Parts: sequence; structure tokens; C-alpha cells
Amino acid sequence: MAKGWLKAITETDLLKQELKIIGLVDLSLEMANKLAEKFTDQLSLSDVMIGSDLNQVLTTTKPDILFDVVIPAARRDVVEIGLAHGCHVLSEKPMANSLDEAQELLQLANKADRIHAVVQNRRFISGIRRIDKFIKSGKLGDLTAIHCDFFLGAHFGGFRDKMQHVLLLDMAVHTFDAARFIMNKTPKAVYCQESNPKGSWYQHGAAANAIFEFSDNCTFTYRGSWCAEGANTSWESTWRVIGTNGTLLWDGADDMHASLVASDDGFIRLTEAVNVSDDVNIAQIHGHASVLTDFLQAVNNGTQPETVSGDNIKSLSMVFAAIESAKTQQRIEISSEENI
Repeated sequence: MAKGWLKAITETDLLKQELKIIGLVDLSLEMANKLAEKFTDQLSLSDVMIGSDLNQVLTTTKPDILFDVVIPAARRDVVEIGLAHGCHVLSEKPMANSLDEAQELLQLANKADRIHAVVQNRRFISGIRRIDKFIKSGKLGDLTAIHCDFFLGAHFGGFRDKMQHVLLLDMAVHTFDAARFIMNKTPKAVYCQESNPKGSWYQHGAAANAIFEFSDNCTFTYRGSWCAEGANTSWESTWRVIGTNGTLLWDGADDMHASLVASDDGFIRLTEAVNVSDDVNIAQIHGHASVLTDFLQAVNNGTQPETVSGDNIKSLSMVFAAIESAKTQQRIEISSEENI
């Protein structure tokens, strides 16, 4: 994942000009050295400090920013150390391994007066921005529901194979966050069923079905599996967005179209196809690069990035409420305390 972050920097002029990588930390020095070698020419990493002790590297290099690209179990400690050294911190998702940890990180960031944000790169893609713009145009009318399907047979190997609630915690959080962003409403409650289907190569929770209740009587549903072989959806899920005036469909790739009601009578109302504009802010559709740019500009300008942890905890609360529902087989309310 660190390769993806560095690659995004090399491909973005603003990031290459404004960022200087001065340290790489990994429990495996061999891994850190290999990463440095791979990006030496593009990012001038020949003199970068490499170490396995985060405290030591931060003390020596004194950076402005820490990029936290670690497994979820290590996130809290890494962010706490970075904030204690006066760094602004941009973390991989999920924001934390529990809501209690997430709340602690919010408090630590506030106390340090530093920015802590989370990489939700999948809201920074063209499809999500196009849907958001179309909803805001009012053409769909009042939003009533969003339905997302995600089915892939993903053979990662590594830590994900042993993760508890792997789909909800490591992947569904992307779709939950994008749906919350598009709906611009508050998640209120969820009922979720989780399973690990026969033939799954994951240890736990490779499939889930969730129904979320949002404010304004809106519904968001998610059906997903990371061990569904054949007929794969996009990594972005397939989307059905329903409003009082019609429906927008997106396959998660290039096919997006909307149908709006075109008559006021008949058993099934006539509809007409409507163009969904692809004219969106180009700076907001480059995934990791857009998140990094948004974060860097916030640091430089003293503003809040779009995926600041105080907002991202609302998406994380959806994940942990879904997990709690799956455990208890009960509808779980998402309390206002979790929606800071």
C-alpha cells in the first residue's frame, strides 16, 4: 500500500514539488530499503533515513507530516506517536480498530492541534463525484434510497486472510463512506447479517448484507462478498440511486445513466433518459493523489481536509454498528455520540 501512496506522489506535479520524503519506517528494514530503492530516482530517496523505530526516526528527521500506512491493529499507536512529535497525520483506512480508539485519536489530534485525516480514496473518483453533482442538481428530486452490490473473488494473502470482519472493516468502509458522502445525511441505525461462505479462503466475515436507516427516511443497502468467484462487480460496487423523480444506475466503471419520470399518468409512468454530466472538478477524481493533495493543501492553508477524522468517524461508526448488528442479530442504533 505504501507503494501506491508514493506512486501517487510521483505522478502528481504539486505533490512532487511540495513534498520531500525524509524517512521510511518499517519493522522490516529490508522492506523499507526495497521501497527506497524503487523510488530513489523519482523522489530522490538516496539520502532518506530508514529505520524500524518510529520514535527514533521522527526525533532525528523532525518531519511536518507522517503518512501512516500500517495494518489496522498498529494504527492507534502510530498515530499517537506521530501527533506527539507534532506531525500532521494522514492514515490508511480504517481510521481505527474500534470506535473507542477512534475517539481517542480525535482527542489526541485536538490536543496536539494537528490535522488527522483518513485516506478514503474511493470517494475521490469520477463516478462518485458525478453522482454527487447530479443529486445536487435536483434532477433526481428528493433522494430516497441507495443500493450497492459488491462481489469479487479477491485472493490477497497476508493479513486480510486472518482479519475478523474482513469485508466490513477493510473494504465495505469505502462504499459506506462514499454513500454517506453522496447522501449528505446522518446514519441512524443498521441491521446486518455477516457470514463466511463455504469455500471462503478468509478466516472470518468475507460476506455481508446490511440495511442502513438514514435521516430524512432514506435507506442505504449493501450486499457484498470478497469470496464470490465469477461475474465480478467493479471494485467500486454497482449503484442504484433512487429519487422521487427517477433513478440513476452506475456499474462502478464507465456506464452511468439516469432515467427520469416524463409523464404524470399511466400505471407505469413513462421515463426518459437523461445525461449525467462528466464535467467534474478534475482535482477531485484521482483517488490517492486527490486525497494527498487535499490533505497537503489543508496543512498549508490551515483548513480541514475533506476526510478529516472528525468526519470520517461517522463512516467508521457505520462499520462498527454493522459488526455489532451481525454479532447480536439485532437492529443497532448509531448514536449521536458516534456521529461527532
